[in-house]
Amino acid sequence: MNIADLRKSYERDALDETAADADPLRQFQRWLQQALDAQLPEPNAMTVATVGEDGRPSSRIVLIKGYDARGIVWYTNYHSRKGRELAARPFAALQFHWVELERVVRIEGRVERTSDEESDAYYASRPLDSRIGAWASPQSEVISSRAVLVANAAQISARHLLNPPRPPHWGGYRLVPDRWEFWQGRKSRLHDRLRYRPEGESQPDRWIKERLAP
Repeated sequence: MNIADLRKSYERDALDETAADADPLRQFQRWLQQALDAQLPEPNAMTVATVGEDGRPSSRIVLIKGYDARGIVWYTNYHSRKGRELAARPFAALQFHWVELERVVRIEGRVERTSDEESDAYYASRPLDSRIGAWASPQSEVISSRAVLVANAAQISARHLLNPPRPPHWGGYRLVPDRWEFWQGRKSRLHDRLRYRPEGESQPDRWIKERLAP
């Protein structure tokens, strides 16, 4: 099969300005809940895109671990490539793609670290193997073989037993949105795209909702 010949007609749903919530966070919550209710595979998976000091973009899949009026939260190694890029340029773009619902959500904004208390609480809630893994993996660094990770994990397990503390290089990030876009696939490639942007600095909690051409 020629990959250029692959086609799909999106006809599952529609996204209308009058039906979409005035608050993008509530609209996101509605769609995320629908993805959860549909029992989609990993509905919490999102792409995080960052930019390095050299201007080159990079992206990877992570899992959302929380959201509220303050922003979207995930956890990772601060020394990883994304951590280094966020330290230099603290802005990112997120994307959720719920294929079965023919939906995409894009979110852009400034990124900040979560508090130590938030990172400690989430780290303590993780399975033991995941807590050990946060110590064992020098994320994004070159290693000679998988044996390095296994040896590191064994050393951490022997040192801390069942209670490894949170590594100082591991914790949370929170993206504070200043752009949201909701995409619903439609027939004939005339997709629905609704963008939310702040009404202004004096009204940061009020949003302008506008339709974009697909």
